[in-house]
Amino acid sequence: MKRIHIHIAVDNLVENINFYSTIFGAKPTVEQEDYAKWQLDDPAVNFAISKQGRKSGINHLGIQVGSAEELQELAQRFDNADISYSSQEDITCCYANSNKHWVLDPQGNAWESFHTLSDAPLFGEETKLDSEDTDCCIPLYSEQDQTPKEACCIPNEKSRSDCCK
Repeated sequence: MKRIHIHIAVDNLVENINFYSTIFGAKPTVEQEDYAKWQLDDPAVNFAISKQGRKSGINHLGIQVGSAEELQELAQRFDNADISYSSQEDITCCYANSNKHWVLDPQGNAWESFHTLSDAPLFGEETKLDSEDTDCCIPLYSEQDQTPKEACCIPNEKSRSDCCK
């Protein structure tokens, strides 16, 4: 079996272990003083975090689910852990129509949980910050050095970030 490996540098290991244990619905399979890893079969991923002080170059991360019920299960996990999230229904983004939930991890990295409904012929303009109905967003960049009109973002009325206008 092949699985995706993702490694993110973090500031607070305990806070992140709690966050990712909620997202994955499982405790780490390896936990050290400066490192934790989840070796999961559902979703199939090898995910590691460490306290190394490096900046992340990740745009956003995600978990694709196969059904509306699985997407609802993730939303329930966020609710149970009191993690703010934003939902989008039948949104066109990345050449697909999907239902999504967006959360920010403790570093501000955007996490997308999504169920793809169909392919789409366009990338999707709904994610542009200069969209008329966008009041607040989850930025899809770890570093906020882009001007607001250049940064692509996801609307998020419950965001913990400072991106609200």
